[in-house]
Amino acid sequence: MKLKINKKYIALALFAVLSISCSDNFLEEKKNFGSVDDSFYESQERANWYINNVYFDYYSAFKSPGQSLVGSYADTYSKMTEEIGGIQPLINPNITYFNAADASGYYGGKLEDKINNVPYNRIRDCNSFIRDIDVKGATLDKTFRDQAKGQLYYLRAVQYFDLLRVYGGVPIVTEVQTPSTEDETIKLPRATVTEVVDQIVKDLDMAASLLPRTWNSADYGRVTKGAAMAVKSRVLLTYASPLFNKNWDGSNDRWNAALKAGLEAETELTAAGIGLYGNSAKDWQNMFTLGASGNAPCPEAITVQLLGTNTTNLGMSNSWEKAIRLISQGGTGAMEAPKEMIDLFPMANGSRPTAANGYNDFLFFVNRDPRFYRTFAFSGVRWNYKENDKPVVWAYRWLDASKKAYYSDSNNETSPALVRKMTDVTATNASSFQYSGTDIYEYRYAELLLNIAECYAALGQTGNTIAYLGRIRNRVGIPSANNYGIGTLSDKYAAIEAVLYERRVELAYEGKRYWDVQRWMLYDNATLAGTTGGTVSKLRLTPINGTQRTGNYLQYKNTATSADPLAAARASISADPDAANFQTQLAALAAFYTDNFTFVAPPTPMDNVNNVAVKIKFNPNYYIMGLQNTVLAQNPWLKQTIGWKDASGGEGDYNYQE
Repeated sequence: MKLKINKKYIALALFAVLSISCSDNFLEEKKNFGSVDDSFYESQERANWYINNVYFDYYSAFKSPGQSLVGSYADTYSKMTEEIGGIQPLINPNITYFNAADASGYYGGKLEDKINNVPYNRIRDCNSFIRDIDVKGATLDKTFRDQAKGQLYYLRAVQYFDLLRVYGGVPIVTEVQTPSTEDETIKLPRATVTEVVDQIVKDLDMAASLLPRTWNSADYGRVTKGAAMAVKSRVLLTYASPLFNKNWDGSNDRWNAALKAGLEAETELTAAGIGLYGNSAKDWQNMFTLGASGNAPCPEAITVQLLGTNTTNLGMSNSWEKAIRLISQGGTGAMEAPKEMIDLFPMANGSRPTAANGYNDFLFFVNRDPRFYRTFAFSGVRWNYKENDKPVVWAYRWLDASKKAYYSDSNNETSPALVRKMTDVTATNASSFQYSGTDIYEYRYAELLLNIAECYAALGQTGNTIAYLGRIRNRVGIPSANNYGIGTLSDKYAAIEAVLYERRVELAYEGKRYWDVQRWMLYDNATLAGTTGGTVSKLRLTPINGTQRTGNYLQYKNTATSADPLAAARASISADPDAANFQTQLAALAAFYTDNFTFVAPPTPMDNVNNVAVKIKFNPNYYIMGLQNTVLAQNPWLKQTIGWKDASGGEGDYNYQE
């Protein structure tokens, strides 16, 4: 068959600066589940069409940094953490899921007479190309073929990794199979977690051996050798973590393997010119928008989702900017930070935000970690955009004598702090921020350093842990005294907790928190029969279960009329994080808050069911999801996961924890 192209090259897919918009014929003509015809291997251009289509299937839905899971990309998991308020089904205390019908649908459903964009069809596309490129494309340049295969090995690995994170062990398919009800050889069982990890590592090692250190500028965004090595670090860190490792606290083997992978990736990426970007909090802020106009390379980006600024990009623009900008700025409404996130960030000297360390949760913006002011906006602080007609944020309310509420600049926000991280201060609201070209850094060098720090922590090497955490903090301007405010780590548990804390700050709102909570099993100490847990107590943390994400109105103290009572007084207030006298400006803002505002709980709590406040409840069988009815019915030889009922109502017996 011929691949029919209905558009020119368009920059749109993760890791691929040049991807293709293919006609429906590309997928429709594969409905017999046979392999594509030899025309794909007639030229490098056609082979790239194939590769770019696979990239597109993997990443076309990835438009916001809080999203995760290749192919589907949704922010559901981020909304189950402390970062964002609002009860999701899996943390709803009024619902309990354990039937196969309620399990995750990510695996895919019933086999149909067409190719759906689901994990095993994406894997099939990788398998087909890997099988055929050296045979049917034998006349193509060998370096091109190797680099082409390297990309598909990488993509197959990351798909298996996301299947692993959702389901634990899954069937390993590395050959192109023909669906059949009679062929027993294709009835593959669920592999063990170790077997899946081994396959992922094998693919990533192969990818690293084939991929270049860097691409030319026209191909910026495609995966590199360093990217494959960095993802290996992420995979082995997950494998070493308690969710999959019963003996995480008794054996160092997996931690040593993850550390080795992390250090090797660090060496490779450093040689490729990848590292921490800049040496100030302003640089840290600006780093996220380097690619907002024209996909300029970011020296910290290991893997990056390239996005565009207009409708010719098949809708591949960043939806984050529009979603979190204030109504007064032309956005759809701010993302309100729960109090738990506001109270999380360190003080300016790196110490924890406690009363003993001078923290005042009403004047929450005083003397904070430099990253705080680049992660959150709040009333009285500048949050620029291109038109710049209202750069200072004001989001408070007041009541008149009849208790009717009014809102400054029409900003009805139930938190005094609003997420602003990864927004572009030069973005235009001409189209209400609809077409943001800000790229998403799916994997930053800072995360790799944190991976390495965590391995050192689990191995009890607290000095090395502090050294790596210090690099993260030094970059944004936290002073080095008292180990950058970290202090002395008394044991490996304190060191692990320190790393997890730093991950919450450095990687906030980048879609990482749920996966840290999951692999460390931080919702509660409760576990399923046959598994071990207790990590919450060992790390001396508070379980997430039983907590709430809470909000507060910033409210004018006195009764007023419908007119804004602070319209004149606030005109002289402007706290600019880029100003040389920012601290003086914050002191003036603190006085303004003290004179005029109080916190008032909203009538509807952030975490509520039918307007009734509830507390988070995540059941232990949710850490690893079961297979759905449709999957089990079509593949009756597959075991169901422990904690989940199978299609017949029996208890699942597949144990993912080794």
